[in-house]
Amino acid sequence: MRSTQTRSNPFTMMMNPEAIIQAVERSERLNRLQRRVCRPLDKPLIPKIVPAEQAAFDEAVELEDDMPTDELN
Repeated sequence: MRSTQTRSNPFTMMMNPEAIIQAVERSERLNRLQRRVCRPLDKPLIPKIVPAEQAAFDEAVELEDDMPTDELN
């Protein structure tokens, strides 16, 4: 009967987490699940900029004119 109460009220599971962990470890259905580890964010695909390219880009940005003064008014 106590098991039925635990299943119907998930908050009672927090009172005895060891019993829940043991039940999960004994579960045949969980043991039959296929497992695989997916780590899509381990290696972000951020391109590396060569210092010469970065310097050329910075110089191009510096040489660009800012917004013309007649557009400000």
